[in-house]
Amino acid sequence: MLESYVTPILMSYVNRYIKNLKPSDLQLSLWGGDVVLSKLELKLDVLEQELKLPFTFLSGHIHELRIHVPWTKLGSEPVVITINTMECILKLKDGIQDDHESCGSNSTNRSTTENTKTSAKPRRIQQATPTDPDLPPGYVQSLIRRVVNNVNIVINNLILKYVEDDIVLSVNITSAECYTVGELWDRAFMDISATDLVLRKVINFSDCTVCLDKRNASGKIEFYQDPLLYKCSFRTRLHFTYDNLNSKMPSVIKIHTLVESLKLSITDQQLPMFIRIMQLGIALYYGEIGNFKDGETEDSTCHNKDMLGNVTGAEDETRIDMQYPAQYKGQELYSQQEDDQPQGWVSWAWSFVPAIVNYDDAEENYLGNDPTSTTHQQKTQTLKDPIVSIGFYCTKATVTFKLTEMQAESSYYSPQKVKSKEVLCWEQEGTTVEALMMGEPFFDCQIGFVGCRAICLKGIMGVKDFEENINRCETEACFFLCGENLSIKGLTYLTNSLFDYRSPENNGTRAEFILDAATHKETYTEIAGMQRFGAFYMDYLYTMENTTGKGSANQQDFSSGKSEDLGTVQEKSTKSLVIGPLDFRLDSSAVHRILKMVVCALEHEYEPYSRLKPDIKDERETMLNPEEVASLEEYIPTRHTSVTLLKCTFTIFMAEFNLLDHLLPVIMGEKNSSNFMNTTNFQSLRPLPSVQILVDKINLEHSVPMYAEQLVHVVSSLTQPSDNLLHYCYAHCYLKIFGFQAGLTSLDCRGSYCLPVPIVPSFSTALYGKLLKLPTCWTKRSQIAITEGIFELPNLTVQATRAQTLLLQAIYQSWSHSGNVSSLAVNEALMNEVFQTVGVKSKNPLPTLEGSIQNVELKYCSTSLVKCASGTVGSIKICAKAPGDSGKEKLIPLLQGPSDTKDLHSSKWLNESRKPESLLAPDLIAFTVQVPQCMDYCHSSVQTVYCCC
Repeated sequence: MLESYVTPILMSYVNRYIKNLKPSDLQLSLWGGDVVLSKLELKLDVLEQELKLPFTFLSGHIHELRIHVPWTKLGSEPVVITINTMECILKLKDGIQDDHESCGSNSTNRSTTENTKTSAKPRRIQQATPTDPDLPPGYVQSLIRRVVNNVNIVINNLILKYVEDDIVLSVNITSAECYTVGELWDRAFMDISATDLVLRKVINFSDCTVCLDKRNASGKIEFYQDPLLYKCSFRTRLHFTYDNLNSKMPSVIKIHTLVESLKLSITDQQLPMFIRIMQLGIALYYGEIGNFKDGETEDSTCHNKDMLGNVTGAEDETRIDMQYPAQYKGQELYSQQEDDQPQGWVSWAWSFVPAIVNYDDAEENYLGNDPTSTTHQQKTQTLKDPIVSIGFYCTKATVTFKLTEMQAESSYYSPQKVKSKEVLCWEQEGTTVEALMMGEPFFDCQIGFVGCRAICLKGIMGVKDFEENINRCETEACFFLCGENLSIKGLTYLTNSLFDYRSPENNGTRAEFILDAATHKETYTEIAGMQRFGAFYMDYLYTMENTTGKGSANQQDFSSGKSEDLGTVQEKSTKSLVIGPLDFRLDSSAVHRILKMVVCALEHEYEPYSRLKPDIKDERETMLNPEEVASLEEYIPTRHTSVTLLKCTFTIFMAEFNLLDHLLPVIMGEKNSSNFMNTTNFQSLRPLPSVQILVDKINLEHSVPMYAEQLVHVVSSLTQPSDNLLHYCYAHCYLKIFGFQAGLTSLDCRGSYCLPVPIVPSFSTALYGKLLKLPTCWTKRSQIAITEGIFELPNLTVQATRAQTLLLQAIYQSWSHSGNVSSLAVNEALMNEVFQTVGVKSKNPLPTLEGSIQNVELKYCSTSLVKCASGTVGSIKICAKAPGDSGKEKLIPLLQGPSDTKDLHSSKWLNESRKPESLLAPDLIAFTVQVPQCMDYCHSSVQTVYCCC
């Protein structure tokens, strides 16, 4: 009978997670078609063991559980599981349970016996054997698959709470429903078939509200903050592709979520708590929070491993430790990682991919007696990592920052109320977060958005700069603008997602994925990222490649775990960030709002989740043979990061009000912040002078060894390490700036700029620096450089008239001196002298002072004994430009070098512009400075300074 097959599967899951159930009563209810269970208590230890996160559940309850089984239409109607009001409270594991965190639950005092029982696999509730000749095993297996594939799950009123220190984070979802859909993503009763090896599901979340509140020492919330997220609805599409009907697991899994509108609200009191939650997520992501017992210390190798360096699979599978390449593994530079050691968030999430869609454990428990049903398939089924694609898409997102103040009621016994005021808003369009992974060998994450802007709202700190009665234009309220609008860009942010009608899955074809580093680099370039998004694009790629010529490594290739197999693996980690054309305006309103957010973020006393350990030299030095050194020379894994900014405009306005004397001391840690109102008056200055900086491109590159601690211990033990090995023991940083130029401009009452007056013509420069990792390991080698830096400047020119200099001074003083800005020496005559009328050419150009410097190269190096600096300056020129005869500009040199002075006695020498005779002419200045760094060394050394002109 069908009941003998389907009932145990449903009962096993219910009995696994819920306490104190009577199997006999549950069976009778299920056979009747409906079961209703009330006031259920979850088995919290089972949840903790399966989640494998550093959290402990304080309580877990289900108000009502309903299960509806349509026995007469089991092959055409879904089984519906409804949960009404489910609440769970959890906190970080720390070994100490506060009284106010017990929440009336005895789950934290569970016995070891109960943990041992629940750690085992769920036993069979009923032995089922196919006794009915009309139900052959093949039909039973097909029917069970259809039932499981079409189960509908409905959760009404889901409440999740997380408590830590004084933080209470609560998530309330009014309703969530998961059901099977057809090709057009409409509700349907579907199953995989030989012609369509695809299963589609949809999860709809309605009215999701997230609250972040602060509790006092007694565990109570005195007053409630505005919700972080209020009644947000989103939908998730799941697409599973199978290789054949007998596949135990999908070969391709796509899970994509779309949010049309995401509105976040953060108050000044919520900001430090919100940052704390973000730090918790980052710590979990990199595995910095582990399940360590009291008194245990972390393995030194855990801090430097890559986030996918150790991926733990299922319990019955062989775990392959890829924490470090084979050449280091052979030298016992790390120990085998135990099951209770921490792992990265991605590793944890990956271990649950089979559990999301796999129901074969239940089948094996109840159909395992029939050897023809599953045994043969288990033998022939080969383990293969599925391709998993996870995506989050948001059409429009806004984040509003609010300042709060307490509002007393008329009655003494009335509760205090909090009044909030919006001061800053961040708007973002076309957001995409995508992750693509395939087991251990490949992980890629891409983040991008089409456009964004930041807007000032209302007044701040007693200054009514954007109140309704000020009537400032909208262009002045927007101080940051980047990217494009969705109306212009289109829906490119949804490309190849399950919400894109052009994607392969929505057109009946199988998607193709790029799973090797070389093709990925050629396809996902900076240009391609900017074409899809426009404002921001980030690509993080981690690969573990097999160098034997078979392409990307696969998990089964290393199933034996032998060192000779691992020796063919090469790890790579690259991050690429591109920021499109942006306009950043730093006026009084924007600066004070940004600094106020920084001040609010610093007002907390939270301890960091992870602390930097001091550099400790490992006394167990390992000697490597020549073969091992050669293997080390061949390949060393590194993390490479590249950040590129394109077409940046930075505008620094004269301060219309200045409250930095109240904010900067708090940021510098000198004093606590205090509430103050009406400390200064806002005066709208028009035209408003400003300094405008334009940069064509800024590129920053950073590289660091992936396993710095192990690498440095090995290389520092070598007698004469090669330059290549020493190169990888440093963190390298390159900064290149192209087309940097600056000038003066002004903003009129209509919000438009005048033509900029050039102060610094376009120039380019470059800076390189490197820092030795774990310098304490190199104490016996004083010749090894700890830090090095090189600065190159081909040319730099600065020019300004007297009026322009006075205006620059006034802009600087408006920010450096607090007080009334109206007292600054800025008047209409000065503005007219700096900014000429458009289309009108001045008859008498103003005298201009110009200075230039060429071919500057500075070097810095420090070792454990000395600090050394050297540099060269090719030429220096300072001259004055004045109106001359017949309207031509006259050049009066004041300082120039190198210069030929053989005609110094002639009168025309002063009236000429002299240039170096040749590009190969000697440098004007060359200097070298050495300063001892060790006091003991200073007694036998002297400071050396060389300077040549």
